Formats: sequence, C-alpha cells, structure tokens
Amino acid sequence: MTELFDLKGQVAIVTGASSGLGAHFAEVLAQAGAKVAVGARRVERLTTLADKIADNGGEALPVELDVTDAGSIVAAVQAAETELGHISILVNNAGIPSAGRTIEMEEDEWDNVLDTNLKGAWLMAREVGRHMVAHETAGRIINISSVIGVRTAAKRVLAYSISKAGMVNLTETMALELADKGICVNAIAPGYIHTELNHDFLNSPAGQRIATRVPIGRFGETADLDGALLLLAGPAARYITGSVVTIDGGLSLSAL
Repeated sequence: MTELFDLKGQVAIVTGASSGLGAHFAEVLAQAGAKVAVGARRVERLTTLADKIADNGGEALPVELDVTDAGSIVAAVQAAETELGHISILVNNAGIPSAGRTIEMEEDEWDNVLDTNLKGAWLMAREVGRHMVAHETAGRIINISSVIGVRTAAKRVLAYSISKAGMVNLTETMALELADKGICVNAIAPGYIHTELNHDFLNSPAGQRIATRVPIGRFGETADLDGALLLLAGPAARYITGSVVTIDGGLSLSAL
C-alpha cells in the first residue's frame, strides 16, 4: 500500500514556495521521494528551503519564478527539467490575499490578484502541461484553491474568492482536456490553515470568532493537508481527475 504514495523517481515543481503552504508542500513532496524545484520571487528564501530539504535527505532546486511573467515561467520550467529531469508533478500554489468589497476595490488591485492567483496558475499549467504532453508523462497537476472558491463568503474578499473559484473551473476544464494524455488535474481547497502569513489574524478576536464556526473546533495546521497532497500527487490518484478536495474542518458545511 505504501507504493501508492511513493514519489521516488518523480520531479515536482511548487510555485509560491518561499513561505507558507508552498514551502510546506515542497518539504512533504521531498520527504515522499520526489525531486522538487521550488519557485518564487524571493530566491534567498528558496535557497534556505532547499538547504533544509537537503539536510533532511531530499533534493531541491531553487528557481526564480514570477507566475505573472510567461517568460519567467518558461525559464523556470526549463531550469527545473535541465537539473532534475522531466516534471511529473505541478503544485500551483502561488497566490496573494486581498480584502475589499465590490464598490471599494481599485482596478489595479483586482488585476494584481487575478493575474497572480488565476492567470498565473493557468500560465504555469499551460507550460508544464506542454512539457508533460511532449514527454508523454503521466503527470499530476494540483491547483491550490480555497474554501471560499467553493462557497461564497459574505463580503470583503471579492477578487480573492473569484480567483479561487476560477481555479476550480480551471481544474475541471483542464482535467477534461488532458485526461486522454494521462495527466490528472485536481484541486485542494483549504479552509483557514495556520501559516506565518495569517498567524496574527487567526489569533485575533476576529479570527477566534471564525474558529467557533468550524465544526471540528479548530483552525487547520499545514500537516492537515499532507494526506490530500500525497494522494493527488502519487500513483494512488491514477483514476482521480477533476476533483476538488475541501479540507476545512467542516467550515463549508456551515455559514462562512
């Protein structure tokens, strides 16, 4: 049974890997045996992460990557394949938060969020997908959406929620398009997960009020996402495509 989650011989690329969920995903994939290209704009943090992965017996390559720049994506994917081999796993994690109502949001903020979270995910999937098809790789593309891309939040997260809902549709459409190429495309939709970026908010009075609405009774930890990540990245997912795995402690079953 352990072979279903064994990633030895696989090459992964993780976007937004300089911190938070992206850095954690890279470590988990490396621990499962994959060689991992870690991509983001903050290269110095990627080097620290790659060193940490190496210290734990894994192999990682830092690659400078801006998902809003198609040229940067092409260069990063080429560097990863040159150094590590053909990419078989993409974790589309890069994204930025946003808070704002419809009538309050400025156009440049809308553009920045959608360009990074949604267009960036498509650009990455397009480039890696092209390589997978060219090399006849039985690949895995995992898009990181959000619980508020599955269920509409009441207010204040317009651009972010739309970008994450778009990732769900991107996942489903790509799954249909690439199924006959042996490429499975799925998404993970986390709820509120503790990371360095949201630590202060989740521990604030406003955050604690949200915690009371989570049926399981707590916010998630990064390790709570590991099982879904390894499932969708490995041999166990050979017949899973177009699925969205919601990991939110039951929050989406109640009012967001």
